[in-house]
Amino acid sequence: MNAPRTALVTGASGYVGGLLVPKLLDAGYAVRVLTRSGDLDAAWADQVDVHQGDASEEDDLRSALSGVDVAYYLIHSMDGGGDFVGRDREMAQGFADAAAAASVSRIVYLSGLHPEGKLSTHLASRVEVGQILLDSGVPTAVLQAATVIGAGSVSFEMLRYLTTRLPAMIAPQWLNNRIQPVGIDDVLHWLIAAADLPSEVSRTFDIGGPDVLTYREMMQAFAKETGQRPRLIFTLPVMTPWLASHWVGVVTPVDAGVAKPLVGSLVHEVVCREHDLTAMVGEPDGGVTPYREAVRRAMDGVENDPAHATAIAGGLALAAGSVVLGVWLAVRRHRRS
Repeated sequence: MNAPRTALVTGASGYVGGLLVPKLLDAGYAVRVLTRSGDLDAAWADQVDVHQGDASEEDDLRSALSGVDVAYYLIHSMDGGGDFVGRDREMAQGFADAAAAASVSRIVYLSGLHPEGKLSTHLASRVEVGQILLDSGVPTAVLQAATVIGAGSVSFEMLRYLTTRLPAMIAPQWLNNRIQPVGIDDVLHWLIAAADLPSEVSRTFDIGGPDVLTYREMMQAFAKETGQRPRLIFTLPVMTPWLASHWVGVVTPVDAGVAKPLVGSLVHEVVCREHDLTAMVGEPDGGVTPYREAVRRAMDGVENDPAHATAIAGGLALAAGSVVLGVWLAVRRHRRS
């Protein structure tokens, strides 16, 4: 009997990494995780090989990658502090170099779906990290996803709280941009399947669900699936990504420092241009998950905000929206004069 293949998961304490590990165990992998603390509060913690170390340290990477067949790179520095672009660049380059030196068979990286042309800082950084890994000489699969629908996904939690806490809102125009969301179950399927791609395949892949929706439509569908009334949404061109990120920070539990790059990326339409990975590895069992089904799965057993929290957040948002509306009207009057 052959020994199981070894998979290294970085970012195992994060949302996607924490869900990926048990799926890899079920698929028969020997799983190793690299974590700074060395202490994981997870049901699967005693089933994996825990390497305590820092992904920015060469020696720690060399030790963690030794004997690894497939390495999952699920690290990003978007924590609201410092130059996350520079930190992500340096960590990706160090990981790429160490993976090549360790003769890893494949790298799999979860990146962001994006259009052509000039990108937001967040998406441009994700693209840069993917290119660094592709240039490593190790066969690499860069999976590019838009909003991941699942309880715990930061982008989903942002949508959830905006919808739940704001029955009426004055919002930026990017709510009308098209997005191709993807359910977390499908993301996990493709992450695992990508490990089995032929060695000559080293490229980016777009992954997404079957629905292309505007952010506004995503919010309205979320409200319907969770038994809430349709939301009243008014959009204004004056709300910049910077202002919108602080608005999101007021209304939701998402830190404004994290919300800012996420909101900045919503100015782009993010729709799959190809479905090559599905053609190569197949669909998830039962097919690709529709958006509303993904929302139902994400909210299964999750309670809505208590009424007082919704009222407080709604009041703060209304006040912020009134300021924005006042600015917009003042600008219009000035232009007409």
